[in-house]
Amino acid sequence: MEQEIKRQTNQIPQDEEIDLVEVIRKLWKNRKLIIKITVVFMVIGVLVALFSPKEYSAGCTMVPQVGDKKASGGLSGLASMVGINLGSMGGGEVLAPTIYPKILASVPFKKELMATPLKFEEYEQPITLFDYYTKDEYKKFSLFGVVKKYTIGLPGVIIGAIRGEDTTQIMAEQGSAIQSLSKDEKEVAEILDKIVSLNVNDKDGYVQLSASMPEPLAVAQLAQQAQKLLQEYITRFKIEKVQSNLDFVQKQYDKAKERYEVRQDELAKFRDANKGFVSAVAKTREDMLTNEYNLAYSVYSELAKQLEQAEIAVNETTPILTVVEPVVVPVERSKPKRGLICVLFTFLGGFAGIGVVLGLPFLANTFGNDKLKKWIKE
Repeated sequence: MEQEIKRQTNQIPQDEEIDLVEVIRKLWKNRKLIIKITVVFMVIGVLVALFSPKEYSAGCTMVPQVGDKKASGGLSGLASMVGINLGSMGGGEVLAPTIYPKILASVPFKKELMATPLKFEEYEQPITLFDYYTKDEYKKFSLFGVVKKYTIGLPGVIIGAIRGEDTTQIMAEQGSAIQSLSKDEKEVAEILDKIVSLNVNDKDGYVQLSASMPEPLAVAQLAQQAQKLLQEYITRFKIEKVQSNLDFVQKQYDKAKERYEVRQDELAKFRDANKGFVSAVAKTREDMLTNEYNLAYSVYSELAKQLEQAEIAVNETTPILTVVEPVVVPVERSKPKRGLICVLFTFLGGFAGIGVVLGLPFLANTFGNDKLKKWIKE
């Protein structure tokens, strides 16, 4: 029994070796078929590489400013003694960089971006991004797009034809804060999601904005406009935050000023009413009023400084995003990578040929079709 088990164990690698040799022999006999299939895939790859639309990429790298959240120091301590909670009222608060992609994805941002006029080589006058992607006169014929639409995208075309086109459009009332998109605007907004992107690198602390389009000058203008709009949106938020801070400081300043004037008036009246008195009670009362006056004056003077700083912060125009790598008109296209496409299709053709040679006999035996066996040499 033990000898039989050893004999079967030793026989397994030999069987596997024989099967591998058989596979290699079969592939070698059908090498012409594999080469033909590979050549067909190579031709398809060349056609895809030649007829794929060109794309150019442009972008910029920015470094966001970090809000300087200083503590109010002595002012917070003084203010808390008289019942004022200043909290974190620093004027340096800005949006976190992780929110920037949400700004790009917002409807108002996309609407402004699609209204941007861009200069295309074929047309004398600038064309808005919305017109470029919606009007028939600007649409270019794409063989690859047509093939894709009626092959991979055919089920979607059929479903759309069955459902029919929904021309119903619900528009928001004029002056309303509710945003709405027309059918064409929705399509352009979806295109913007694909051609404009923002990458936030938390580790190194920079933001990279990029755009892709068929023409180099147009894509550079689009990236520049996206960077400009992003700067405006973030600055607008900061101004709102700083303005609210100014309003808060102004209210606290007015209260502190009123409290200071009351303490000043009380101390002045007490001193006028107690001239020449050397009573210990009067002296103690005067010291108490003096301390309250000094405290009120300290809070008042500190808040006056804070008010001045808040007013300066509202009026300052320092950019929140510092551009370290500006937008440059691209010279070389980013897509398609024709060499890579041809190589991938060649490898795909080789694997497809091997799969046909090894899989066709199995299919012939499964379905009992002897005609399929004639394609493969045993």
